[in-house]
Amino acid sequence: MCTGKCSRFVGLSLLPMALICIGANLLLFFPNGETKWNDHITIQVWLMGGIVGGGLFVLCPSCNAVRAGGKGCCGAGCCGNRCRMLRSVFSSIFGGLGSFYCLAVSATALSDGPLCNLNATAGFQKWGYHFKNLNQSYLQDQALWSLCEEPHNIVLWNIVLFSILLGFGVIEFVLCCIQIINGLMGVMCGDCRKKGDKNDG
Repeated sequence: MCTGKCSRFVGLSLLPMALICIGANLLLFFPNGETKWNDHITIQVWLMGGIVGGGLFVLCPSCNAVRAGGKGCCGAGCCGNRCRMLRSVFSSIFGGLGSFYCLAVSATALSDGPLCNLNATAGFQKWGYHFKNLNQSYLQDQALWSLCEEPHNIVLWNIVLFSILLGFGVIEFVLCCIQIINGLMGVMCGDCRKKGDKNDG
């Protein structure tokens, strides 16, 4: 595959993933779709791995990769798009760091479990990370989920959204690594497109 086409493919793939990560992290601020739990939000949500890491840090390499895959003022006749390829390499390094931050925060959140209230119906307020020090994984034992009574459905809410962030964080990291290699090849070899090619990428 031509370095320009590969760069455009990576950029267009990263863009929706970054937006989904931002959206998933925003939803985590509203457990079960409710706004009354502002004082009881899981710490990993406040770390904003999806907004900052998998979102904003990835939007930049996404745009740079798309630009590197197009024919700008440099084109094939000047420097073979080497300048924009080099920019995409540096931005992809930051994108890789951001996506790794996203997947690290998400993996920690899934491991620790949500911040929730135990035995709320009995009037006993005990907020904490009740799954954090268990000998077994709460992810595989749905019977434990009922221990968290407030916010309602918080365990499922966190698992689904943090799993989305984890999955997209991994894919974003892989794509950023691919673009780093592709960009370096573009810097060294130029763009393989022919001068008469009218299509971007």
